[in-house]
Amino acid sequence: MIRFMGERSVFRLRTAWCAAVVGLWWLISAAHAESLTALDRYLSGLESWRAEFSQSVTDSRGRMRSPQSGRLLVQRPGKFRWEIGSQTESATQVMVADGRNLWFLDADLDQVTVRPAGSGEAATPAMLLSGTTPLRAKFNVVSVGRKEGLEWVRVSPKSAEGEFKEMRFGFSGLELRRLEIDDKLGQRALMLFSTSIRNGRIDPSEFRFVPPPGADVIGKPLE
Repeated sequence: MIRFMGERSVFRLRTAWCAAVVGLWWLISAAHAESLTALDRYLSGLESWRAEFSQSVTDSRGRMRSPQSGRLLVQRPGKFRWEIGSQTESATQVMVADGRNLWFLDADLDQVTVRPAGSGEAATPAMLLSGTTPLRAKFNVVSVGRKEGLEWVRVSPKSAEGEFKEMRFGFSGLELRRLEIDDKLGQRALMLFSTSIRNGRIDPSEFRFVPPPGADVIGKPLE
């Protein structure tokens, strides 16, 4: 039986990769060509995107955690699916935005959290998902030149209350190859994207989420 838990329970979206994917999706949903960077050119005309990725995280002491892998699917406007797990097991964390709600499954804890995708709450991933404010009203977006054969764009929140300190996007032409994220805890995440498909068809079922039987559900979804 699915159990709904109160808002006082801990909302487990505050991890580096969660902040990154929500921020990435919000950028895809809301960006405009105010001052063209590689990010703006990449987002121009983008309707959907899917990619596989590998991820490594280094903590504040420079220790690297076990590498992970996953996949990301984005459908404009307002939908994405992000899955991540160890390189030898199936996904242990899943995040889905279905256009109304933002769902996060932690399979290890048998726990699901859900919030309205457009709640607009300050300093939370849900605020980023609102998409009602132009990109540069909330973020500083700066082209920082070429490095390691990629063209880099730095994105940082204007508010000190954000989930992350900085994100850096590395592009090769119209392909997003790397994403680096520094969070407030001193952690650094590196994501390497591969086998990406731009504007291909994505099955709508990928953006539907049903909590597993018996899972604890924190929050209540919009119907």
